[in-house]
Amino acid sequence: MADTSRRTRPDQPMPADIAEALDEHGLREAYDARPAYQRNDYLGWIGKAKQDDTRRKRLDQMLDELREGGVYMGMAHAPSRIARENG
Repeated sequence: MADTSRRTRPDQPMPADIAEALDEHGLREAYDARPAYQRNDYLGWIGKAKQDDTRRKRLDQMLDELREGGVYMGMAHAPSRIARENG
């Protein structure tokens, strides 16, 4: 179970379509390597989209960032880059 002691946002459930997209694109391991707060933020951000097109764009951004490594929500994130290089 993930360490939630420092997170203040509620835990977000993993929707089936996001789980399928991670598996289809071979990015489950990259997703799992991210810190719990990043995984939770991605799920919350995607889940809050009001339109299908916005949800799809956000999902695509997450997948691109996981593929690239070193990026989190459009910002450089060195620990994610390092985890990707070592994974």
